[in-house]
Amino acid sequence: MNKLHFKKISLSPPQILTIGFALIILLGAFLLMLPISSTTGETLPFVDALFTATSATCVTGLVVVDTGTYFSTFGQVVIVLLIQVGGLGFMTMATLFSLVLKRKISLRDRLLLQEAMNQNSVEGIVRLIRKVLLYSLMIESGAALLFTIRWAFDMPFGRALYFGIWHAVSMFNNAGFDLFGDYQSLTKYVADPIVNFVAMFLIVSGGLGFIVLSDVFEFRKRRKLSLHSKVVLSMTSALIVIGAIVVFIFEFTNSKTLEPLSWSGKIWGSFFQSVTPRTAGANTLDIGALRQATQFFMIILMFIGASPSSTGGGIKTTTFTILVGAVGSMIRGRTDLVLFRYRMAEERIFKALTITLLALFLVVAVAMVLSTTEDASFLSILFETTSAFGTVGLTMGLTGKLTVIGKIIISFTMFAGRLGPLTLAYAIGPKKGKELYRHPEGKIIIG
Repeated sequence: MNKLHFKKISLSPPQILTIGFALIILLGAFLLMLPISSTTGETLPFVDALFTATSATCVTGLVVVDTGTYFSTFGQVVIVLLIQVGGLGFMTMATLFSLVLKRKISLRDRLLLQEAMNQNSVEGIVRLIRKVLLYSLMIESGAALLFTIRWAFDMPFGRALYFGIWHAVSMFNNAGFDLFGDYQSLTKYVADPIVNFVAMFLIVSGGLGFIVLSDVFEFRKRRKLSLHSKVVLSMTSALIVIGAIVVFIFEFTNSKTLEPLSWSGKIWGSFFQSVTPRTAGANTLDIGALRQATQFFMIILMFIGASPSSTGGGIKTTTFTILVGAVGSMIRGRTDLVLFRYRMAEERIFKALTITLLALFLVVAVAMVLSTTEDASFLSILFETTSAFGTVGLTMGLTGKLTVIGKIIISFTMFAGRLGPLTLAYAIGPKKGKELYRHPEGKIIIG
């Protein structure tokens, strides 16, 4: 592991990223506690400010106070800035300032960027960061324009412009925060084609990962996609379609969700509720009114999450693909896992399995603890826990009822979910050098 030395303190890239995110969260909590951040001029309790800052920086979207009604314009701007920094990564934003000031990007900075973007080497890392910033600006600007045009029919133009920019940033970074008040999210636009399409496009593009976006944008020139992009695009498409079908079937006769809607509304609602568990957090249907089967299925989607090097969380689509592929290979009696005619190394399978088990252990442990501290059904607690780990932001209504201990635990879960997969991927990476000896092979009965 690469080591960076600051005076007498030796810090690895994952440690620096963890400390950096923690400092940003504390700064955000301090700003949100200021009287100027609330509409009433009162001071937000520290635990609530910390929870909100963590949720914004970790691009989750769980809230203990309503963003649209409690916070002033200053507070809302603080939140959206935390979302942008948290989504792109503070090292990406620091690199932006270095590029603007024409400062040279040092090897230390490149190593940190390598860790933050989950890359295997520092080669081309600055070029990738430039693409990240460019693509983010292009997508957010285009979406903000479309949102502004649509919402200009419902509100004054200045407010529509503010809402357009704010929600474009929130949706692209898969944050799930909204300004519509009373925890409504996008429920009033459940059948609106423009809002649904733009929001889903932002969520999916932000969750694909910047490596995939780069491949897609340059496809006309290169005429090929990398193996990583093929896996991400195919699994993302499959999960969205399967998710929409499941939601449509389970909720078709639910009088509180899809039943009252037109056919187009049913389709939009099904697809949006399939896309949003991919760590987005916005919703057009009342999550608490969904059938338990649908809620549990959304827990699975939230646990899988988005893709590597994206603004989303979860164990990632590539991890899930490798696990499913490994199971399929074992069932067919094959020793190799092959994806798109490429054989996966065993270390990749071990890494996927380790990340999944660690994530599962965290979710189960947190859910068990919350079951003793919170007065709620286990399904809603498991839903909340998985939403926090996957940095999703969806809730069945538990967030606003959390105890102080519950808020602290969920804050930690959001923080671990945002940083965990990155630091784990680096920590369990292949060690340099070979072992000098191997133990004799042993056999145990499995299954």
